[in-house]
Amino acid sequence: MDATADELAGVVDLFGGLTRTELERALAEAAYRADGGSIEAAALETAIEDALESFALVRYEPDGDDVGPDGEALLVAGPTAFPTVPEYAEDVPHILEVDRRRPDREPLGEAAGERLREAVDSAVDAENAERIRTLIDVTYDLEAWAPIDCTDERRRLEARLEE
Repeated sequence: MDATADELAGVVDLFGGLTRTELERALAEAAYRADGGSIEAAALETAIEDALESFALVRYEPDGDDVGPDGEALLVAGPTAFPTVPEYAEDVPHILEVDRRRPDREPLGEAAGERLREAVDSAVDAENAERIRTLIDVTYDLEAWAPIDCTDERRRLEARLEE
């Protein structure tokens, strides 16, 4: 089973957020239900990293009740995602023993904002015009998704494009 960024977001969205380990279990269950198959660990790792890079997933270190097992970070559907539940994954919440999580948008937005600043630094340093244009779009998505202001990052990106 190969999962797209939107499908990964769809699966984590079923739960409000999943740890990487829980996401792997959920996708393994869906793959088995689909055709008795499994997921390839390397392909899944690449898909998760790509989803994080594109802001379809956001890594979040919650406090309180929403923390994962052993304090593991949660993956949450991000601002650029169009969460899509893969076929055969709709029953996964009934199979896994994971309670629904309701991450607080403010600290979630702060985590995504920090990740955005890192991405902006990398794109500007690399003079990567395509990535800069993508990140400008991400700033608008992020502002609509969480209570965060990305004006400074957007201005920095736009100024770099104008140079």
